[in-house]
Amino acid sequence: MATYFTSDQHFGHARIIDLCARPFGSVQAMDEALVERWNGVVKPSDDVWVLGDFCWRSSKAVAGYLERLSGNKHLVWGNHDAEQTRKARGWASSQAYAEVVVDGRKVCLFHYGQRVWNGMRRHAVHLFGHSHGSLLGFRLVGGDGGCLDVGVDCWGYAPTTMDAILRRIRSLEPLAAADHHYQGADDE
Repeated sequence: MATYFTSDQHFGHARIIDLCARPFGSVQAMDEALVERWNGVVKPSDDVWVLGDFCWRSSKAVAGYLERLSGNKHLVWGNHDAEQTRKARGWASSQAYAEVVVDGRKVCLFHYGQRVWNGMRRHAVHLFGHSHGSLLGFRLVGGDGGCLDVGVDCWGYAPTTMDAILRRIRSLEPLAAADHHYQGADDE
């Protein structure tokens, strides 16, 4: 069983094609490509964390998309996820924020990019969406913790693994942490 991360599919949202310069001729072509690329990497027993904006104003269609996608799907709410999306049958879990451990590393999951997060001085990773690649991630000075956008626009329109995320974080410019607790204080 593997764990994947992704965000901002915007299933059913025709305007996102132009807004994000997505390489699809129609919303139907985009939706089919997103399903195909998801299922090309995710196996039925895998966990997938969707960090929001799964489906655009198409709450009735959410269950149909979820049925077509492999894996145990967990939703961290985005600003475009209506209550019907949040409560749709097919989510293994649905919440505003989550912390998980993957391969021994704490991972903080939120739709929005943060400058500070729980466990950052202990090399925790913060993953987010929302920005469609416009908010740069960073690696923390003196370690391999950091933050990164896992939206489909940044990852070839498919979910990605923790290994790929860590490789990308390690390639980023280091940034001193903004958290006053980072230097010398223990996390509470």
